[in-house]
Amino acid sequence: MSRHTTWRVGGTADQFFIPADRADLIEYVAALPRNVSVTWAGLGSNLLVRDGGLRGAVICTHKGLGELNRIGAQDVYAEAGVPGARIARFTVREGLSGAEFFAGIPGTLGGALAMNAGAFGGETWSVVRKVDTLDRWGRVHTRDRSEYTIGYREVVSPAEEWFLSAELTLAPGDPDSGRAKIKSLLTKRVETQPIQIPNAGSVFRNPPGKFAAQLIEECGLKGLTRGRAQVSRRHANFIVNLGGARAADIEDLITTMQIEVASCFGVRLDPEVRIVGEPS
Repeated sequence: MSRHTTWRVGGTADQFFIPADRADLIEYVAALPRNVSVTWAGLGSNLLVRDGGLRGAVICTHKGLGELNRIGAQDVYAEAGVPGARIARFTVREGLSGAEFFAGIPGTLGGALAMNAGAFGGETWSVVRKVDTLDRWGRVHTRDRSEYTIGYREVVSPAEEWFLSAELTLAPGDPDSGRAKIKSLLTKRVETQPIQIPNAGSVFRNPPGKFAAQLIEECGLKGLTRGRAQVSRRHANFIVNLGGARAADIEDLITTMQIEVASCFGVRLDPEVRIVGEPS
């Protein structure tokens, strides 16, 4: 899994499946034995796979579920494997506004839907109208946004289903203004985040009324190292792989950051990244 995660760490998966398209994915899931667990991955951001690897099946969506089309005056259809940056560029080119923030999300739409990912003040579900989902038996469902409970980096589904696609409703916009906004957002990202070093995006959710990065920095944890993993010196809510880090090093840093912030401020930091798999 180190080849399929942006942290560049993680042991082996029992099965790793890349569907050719939506129909191929549905067929695979329908045939998968019910006792086989399923882990979903897009671009591998926001995901820490432990060194002992993953039992069950890993389904990677970003190559096979890549359809992205305009379907109305202000509506866009996007499959779960479409990267956020592609959504931002496409919608701006189509003269639509409201999805520029996707340029700052380093993963795919499926992951963004699952956690209500956001960047630069925008959140995924603010532009979602309805979604198609897949259940464990390979059946497809269409659900309205109103069927979900949406919160900060949290989505509660009415059933155990996985996202296949979404229809986004946006506003009319000027392509030149949209491109300028994306450029500004990406410039800010380059200036404030360690994007040149392997990382998984923000490690922790922001506690109510506070910023996780500020709390971590004020505890003096910037630059803290475990093995070859390090709390970023550029942005304290990022952990970077300096080269050769193990998942255990990263998880150790996550735990240490939680303990220190709780000790300094009495605040619990909840991970934004998903931690899956088994220790070595």
